[in-house]
Amino acid sequence: MKQRLFFVMLLLSLVTFAQTDQTYRIGILIDQMNPEMSPLLEQLKSEVVAVVGEDAKIQFPEENILVNGFDVAKAKQNYDQLLNNNTDIILAFGVVNNQIISPLEAHQKPTILFGAVNRDLHNLDLTNATSGIENFTYLVESESYEEDFKKFKDLTNFENVGIVIDAPIVEILPLKETFDREITALGATYKLIPFTTVQDITSNLEGIDAVYMAGGFFLSREEKKQLADTFLQAKLPSFTVNGTEDVRDGFMATYQSDDNLDQFFRRIALTIEAYVTGTPLSELPVYIDYTPRLTINYNTAETIGVPIKYSLIGQTDFVGVKNVISEKDYDLLTAIDDALENNLSLGSNQKDVELAQQDVRSANSNYLPSLTAAGTATYVDPDAAEVSAGQNPEFSTGGNITLSQTLFSEAANANISIQKSLQKAQEANFNAAELDLIFDVSNAYFNALILKVNAQIQSRNVTLTKRNLEIAEQNFEAGQSGKSDMLRFRSEMAQNTQSMVEAVNQLEQGFLVLNQILNNPVDLEIDVEDVQFNEGIFERYNYEEFFDLLDNPTLREPFIDFLIEEAYKNAPELKSLDFNLLATERNIRLNGYGRFLPTLALQGQYNSTFSRSGAGSTPPPGVSLIDNTYNAGLNLSIPIVNQNLSNINRQTAIIQKEQLEINKNNVELGIAVNIRTAILNLVNQISNIQLSQISEETAEEALELTQASYSSGAVNIVQLLDAQNNFLNAQLARANATYNYLINSLQVERFLGYYFLLNSEEKNNEFRQRFFEYLNTRN
Repeated sequence: MKQRLFFVMLLLSLVTFAQTDQTYRIGILIDQMNPEMSPLLEQLKSEVVAVVGEDAKIQFPEENILVNGFDVAKAKQNYDQLLNNNTDIILAFGVVNNQIISPLEAHQKPTILFGAVNRDLHNLDLTNATSGIENFTYLVESESYEEDFKKFKDLTNFENVGIVIDAPIVEILPLKETFDREITALGATYKLIPFTTVQDITSNLEGIDAVYMAGGFFLSREEKKQLADTFLQAKLPSFTVNGTEDVRDGFMATYQSDDNLDQFFRRIALTIEAYVTGTPLSELPVYIDYTPRLTINYNTAETIGVPIKYSLIGQTDFVGVKNVISEKDYDLLTAIDDALENNLSLGSNQKDVELAQQDVRSANSNYLPSLTAAGTATYVDPDAAEVSAGQNPEFSTGGNITLSQTLFSEAANANISIQKSLQKAQEANFNAAELDLIFDVSNAYFNALILKVNAQIQSRNVTLTKRNLEIAEQNFEAGQSGKSDMLRFRSEMAQNTQSMVEAVNQLEQGFLVLNQILNNPVDLEIDVEDVQFNEGIFERYNYEEFFDLLDNPTLREPFIDFLIEEAYKNAPELKSLDFNLLATERNIRLNGYGRFLPTLALQGQYNSTFSRSGAGSTPPPGVSLIDNTYNAGLNLSIPIVNQNLSNINRQTAIIQKEQLEINKNNVELGIAVNIRTAILNLVNQISNIQLSQISEETAEEALELTQASYSSGAVNIVQLLDAQNNFLNAQLARANATYNYLINSLQVERFLGYYFLLNSEEKNNEFRQRFFEYLNTRN
């Protein structure tokens, strides 16, 4: 009995050893090969080896990977080659291989036909759950041209769509009958565009209003990007069967899910595993039920002018949040320079300065000579003319030239001084407008960055919700959770997608504000480059040192006092008030003792009589007439009483001075309060930067743990949603913290009247040196 038991155990060990040592050589038939295919084949091989595991040894001999290049004869030759060599299992991929293998009634070797063609064109019986054919199975995808056409029609309402397909496939498959039926059912027409090169496509786009990529799987990624750019420039909506990567590269939409390829490879691997463990191919399921998912490149759709239907948002993924189609990318300094050069409000303020300069010139012109020329024609009563002894003839013409020159005028001197002070005040106002504009454009720039990052985070949150939905579906299928979890995540998916769309629209509004400040066309596509306070220009101007000063409690208060003193020196608002005070004080002096100063002017005139005629034009004998005369005089005037206007004007000027002094005190108080408030905000942002980083890292780790726990049924959906929302909020807080810190830093500089970014390193070092000298004086 013991010997028999030993014999049985030995036999089982030998059988087990034989099974695990069994080797399967797999041959692969494909229609075409390109650089993008190689990593996909490697992914397929790895998936098969991983799934089969220890059940068998899997090999993929390089000599058994055969390409037909869309040649039917070559495909038949390749198939025969695998039948006649040591290949154990045949994997056949593509339209041409489908034409060779699917009509066969008997199969000499185990054959798996996969990825043949779209189900609308399949020659195989799709009503069967299995092939029912010995040594043969096939995998049928749930993808359909018809479903794609319907989605594309919903998006664009196309009238004449161009259908792009590989030229060899057109010769093999009954495409015309299929497309005729499906496009006609949509009330549209189509133009078939067979191609072998990209040029075949780009040169045949006339007369169409949309492009459907029914082929092109074997095009390189660069060729696909070239096509996407061409469609974009031609304002043609594009829809592709080749997956979401093409949409990320610029195609407008696809109805393929991100995980379709992974699911496809997994089914191939499971099919091979089932075969090597003893299940006949004829009994294996053939249908792969993908979950289609509409993916849209938001920027492409926006550029082409395709509106996003809100009815589709719940079933749509969006890519392309970054404005890859921007016509101009701005960094902060470029935005500031463009604003200073082109902003309309600043341009209007510049005109105020020019007008003030004209007022100065007008005041100075009071000391310029005045030269006037006049001409006259006179008619006198003939009787009166007759007795005038030739002095007043009946008809006469003449002219004169008058010269006047002010030599001294206290009013003129005061006006010149006042207008110069007002001009300097206007220049100070212009400087204040420049400082305001620099902060406004910086604020708009950082707001656009905040909105941009928010949109990107919302997009990632949609992807995260999609992943959680997949976990909920898996739990439901495994019986670990109810259907309500799936429905809840589908609702979350729709809400999160809506939030992402709103975030993208808010980003567009942010770009509109920036365009307005920069005086760009409102429809100019722009983008903003990211900044960090310890990188790039902010690292060059040592904003981290600013951070360190505020983070030190012992230095913070003296630093604030120093900033307030510097602000008093720099503030153009105070300078404007000082110049207005000077003008007012000069007006007080004018209407005080200045009113008793005389006005001295020189005047001269030259007169000439051109002609005399009529009665009295001839002088009596012995009398001669003088036709040309001149005179000169010096005028001196002193105002004695001018209706008390001088006293009234003086009192008015004194009141204006008092008002200006009150305003100056108020501005100084406002500067001190603004700087202290801004510094407190900066301290808050410093804390926010540090804490938000910790919060984000913690929330991310908590989400990962909660996801894993939910996947195993250890926590419920509410806990997972809470973890996801905490992570979303933590990301938003972390992303915004740095930008808010930089906005507040620039706000301090605005109150200070000095922007470190716009000054040389030498001047910035002088600023630092003044601070250290100020510290020494306090100590």
